[in-house]
Amino acid sequence: MTLPKPPAAPKRPTTIEQLGRTRTDDYAWMKDDNWQQVLRDPKVLRADVREHLEAENAYTKAVLAGTEELQARLFAEMKGRIKEDDSSVPAPDGPFEYYVRYDMGAEHPIHARKSRDGGPEEVLIDETKLAAGKAYFHVGAASHSPDHALFAWAADEQGSEYYRIHVKDLATGEEVGSPIESAYGDFAFSPDSQWIFWIWRDENARPAKVYRRPTRGGEDVLVYEEHDDGMFLGVGVTADDSHILIHVGNQETTELWLIPASDPTAAPVVAEPRRVGVKYGLDHWTDRWVIRTNDDGAVDFKLCVSEAPVPAKSTWRDWVAHEPGRYITGFAAYAGHLVRAERVNALDRLVVMDRAGDEHVVAFDEEAYALNLETGFEYATTTTRFVYQSPTTPRQWFDYDMASRQRTLRKTQEVPSGHDPARYVARRLTATAPDGAEVPITLLMLKDTPQDGSAPVLLYGYGSYGHAMEPSFSIRNLSLVDRGWIWAVAHIRGGSDKGWGWFLDGRKEKKPNTFTDFIACAEHLISEGYATKGKLAAYGGSAGGMLMGAVANLRPDLWGAIIAAVPFVDVLNTMSDTTLPLTPPEWPEWGNPIEDPAAYDLIESYSPYDQVKAQAYPPILATGGLSDPRVTYWEPAKWVAKLRDFSTGGAPILLKINMEAGHGGASGRFDFLKEIALDYAFAIWALEGSWKSE
Repeated sequence: MTLPKPPAAPKRPTTIEQLGRTRTDDYAWMKDDNWQQVLRDPKVLRADVREHLEAENAYTKAVLAGTEELQARLFAEMKGRIKEDDSSVPAPDGPFEYYVRYDMGAEHPIHARKSRDGGPEEVLIDETKLAAGKAYFHVGAASHSPDHALFAWAADEQGSEYYRIHVKDLATGEEVGSPIESAYGDFAFSPDSQWIFWIWRDENARPAKVYRRPTRGGEDVLVYEEHDDGMFLGVGVTADDSHILIHVGNQETTELWLIPASDPTAAPVVAEPRRVGVKYGLDHWTDRWVIRTNDDGAVDFKLCVSEAPVPAKSTWRDWVAHEPGRYITGFAAYAGHLVRAERVNALDRLVVMDRAGDEHVVAFDEEAYALNLETGFEYATTTTRFVYQSPTTPRQWFDYDMASRQRTLRKTQEVPSGHDPARYVARRLTATAPDGAEVPITLLMLKDTPQDGSAPVLLYGYGSYGHAMEPSFSIRNLSLVDRGWIWAVAHIRGGSDKGWGWFLDGRKEKKPNTFTDFIACAEHLISEGYATKGKLAAYGGSAGGMLMGAVANLRPDLWGAIIAAVPFVDVLNTMSDTTLPLTPPEWPEWGNPIEDPAAYDLIESYSPYDQVKAQAYPPILATGGLSDPRVTYWEPAKWVAKLRDFSTGGAPILLKINMEAGHGGASGRFDFLKEIALDYAFAIWALEGSWKSE
């Protein structure tokens, strides 16, 4: 086919001098100087930038016009695997059971409750009604008050992650007080239901202050102010309702502040002052604090206990010792039991311990699976809940009696269009990285898919912030697998798939390991007969989009297609701009190129935008959101313009910007699938090679 002519982005060179180094950015003009206001109101975007983005969208639509029927089929398949009138397993709390459910065809859920003794449903909020007439609508947090009289929710109507918090009186159905503006999507009721603690975002979209407001309206009182731009904030309540918690932290350092629930207007007291490189989290277990920490060299974390009213480090006693390779990912406290979640070699397990210290393991036997806790609302219970799934097995919700060890299956994810696990096989492979590290790969395929390199393969990766890529069930991936594709996930360094040390080996000066691990996984798939060079599609989003940009520069020959969703590709410029929301908080992950010459040189050496060079790039689809505060729209826009300028081949390089959404894409459960369908259709189209000129 003959491709239409892509938009020609004008070059307006901007010279940047930094730490004695000079770089030139031809496309810096795409960043609207008024970007903070654009986050709140995309209509104020500068006209020339809007014109360029709309031209890019039109070009992508024209190039992929022949895939529109395929996109529609993919969307219909994915939608057909979703139970349209689905509902969650009710979570008990006192006299009620709380749940969310969907009406047939609804994009957004209904939050509701029923009496535990039976009776009619009470609708708390209907998100579909709240979203009416809005191009974007997302509820970031929603919760009832402990006395069951109020319901609060945080709504983002722009995709900018500036939330508005509403509080509703459930007896009258009316909202109380004025909405809380410029909030983070996180809040907490005090255990006495008299106060709501919330987080304010500043003009640069950073969480900066914690306020307290009477739940039925009144004055906002400053509770805590964070002066370090590099820290995130969170609020919560301990499992036993004894304390309100303020969480301060970034990727490598945390600090907790405590407010006694018996005196919710008291000033917060620090548990253990922050120390760079020390992470800790805590919860109160009736008569003691339980602390999860990496202190004292516990790379994969350990559990400590403290009986002190304020659990300073000097009062900690080791309780569950550190074992290298056994990553303690978290824990949940109940009156008589404590459940800790662990990960060993990219597989999860749960360990249940009673107050006497006796423990047992909850585990499964599949080759690859994911196991996640759902802690619920109640503390004085012997029942916990977990979700089990694998690449072939839909999600299963189990209630687990921690005393009797009995499992009760409460729900199995229904796939209305049908799903037979016996048709599929999941496998776990191991690739060897250049430095000898063993990198797990999880595969999903049809049982009869040939292992001769003829099958198209999609290799997915992320590898940042310690986020593990769990081997989960996905109704989306089946649309490729059912077409004979192999879906592969690379458990690369930078994630915590093999423990926190696996993360530490893929950050800062070791960041290049993430990229070479991913390439090693691709080469292993080729050497084992699963894939063929050029018939591999690479897929990643956000920091995984940075991975896509890096491997496009390093090994463009491997890939038949690259999909980079909201890709963090302009790393050097972004990490040098202190006004951007995530820049100071992310220096622990990447380094600070403003003050540290070594960090500057390292970031420049792999930053996808800076390392674009004259070579033949494969077909690339980059996507973004206009009101995205995490990966700003200009990153993929600049990257695509530079790729087109340098590429020596004829492969299409496409950009799709959602002009009405942010980092997560479309907010509706079905609208979002249309974006995934576009990604998959692009991968199929690119690997078929029909774009090549005759």
